[in-house]
Amino acid sequence: MSRVAVMGSGSWGTVFSTVMADAGSDVVIWTRDPQVASQINDLHRNEVYQPDLVLPAAVAATTDPSIALAGADIVVVALPAQVLRANLAQWRNHIPAQAILVSLIKGVELGTMKRMSEVIAEETGAVAERIAVVSGPNLAREIAQRQPSATTVACVDEASAQLLQDACTTEYFRPYWTTDVIGTEIGGAMKNVIAVANGMAVGMGLGENSQASLMTRGLAEIARLGVALGADPLTFQGLAGVGDLVATCQSPLSRNRSFGESLGKGKSVDETISAMKQTCEAYKSCEPILALAKANGVEMPITEQVVNVLHHGASVRTMAAAFMARDTKHEHEGVVGVSE
Repeated sequence: MSRVAVMGSGSWGTVFSTVMADAGSDVVIWTRDPQVASQINDLHRNEVYQPDLVLPAAVAATTDPSIALAGADIVVVALPAQVLRANLAQWRNHIPAQAILVSLIKGVELGTMKRMSEVIAEETGAVAERIAVVSGPNLAREIAQRQPSATTVACVDEASAQLLQDACTTEYFRPYWTTDVIGTEIGGAMKNVIAVANGMAVGMGLGENSQASLMTRGLAEIARLGVALGADPLTFQGLAGVGDLVATCQSPLSRNRSFGESLGKGKSVDETISAMKQTCEAYKSCEPILALAKANGVEMPITEQVVNVLHHGASVRTMAAAFMARDTKHEHEGVVGVSE
């Protein structure tokens, strides 16, 4: 039996704690909120983020990170991307030397353009063989209801990837392992940006043709950037690529799609942020993702338009017009196997 520390008590962190406990681990959730810790320990619930989920008896909570991390075999980080580095700096002396560090975070760091596994490595000094990521079509509310779902677990070390796979396999949650950390992270971070664009289309009343076009061309953007960074192109045909993209773009449970839909219906960026209770990773990650693409000579027109709307005052309708005004070309131009 493994001991698991889940650092973060948000929606996905809470649900993943349930998955790990159902798979046979003892789990301690770290939360900043004493009220959340009390609810988890006394009522087996997190009323703030997953009020309908009854947590397994093997899940406990604490507000003390040193207690959560003590003796952990697996340390799962489930925080907003832009606060990960600061928190790791506070925790690193408490992280067990041999623990596998697992990121559930789907974002890219502002300023540095670093993926979350890179931030973990820099702040903890952990070798790549100890750092893993989980990404896939994992809408937290559905998994909380123990509906069948699959995901990708990635680590450059096969043994670590398979250990994590075993530690989170349940009757309803099926992980597949890979050594392609780059592709898994890029797919997870970028699908949020495309989901915002798709949400804008939904909010404007555009139909299935428009949405399918956005998702398909969005997948091409994801693959172009991933391959430029060294990812396996096959990753984007799997759960961490097209699987996650479809779920995030199509489901009203998706925060990123909902964010875009609000904008498409005419609300401002500030109004949308104020109305949302949870983090929309694409809002802050879209800029470093675009910067990362430009630094690697990758063209990403949808991402660029999302950045213009979210951060430069462009209108949603301008985004749609810009998408349709692009030059026509070979469908696979810029994709692996087709020359630029």
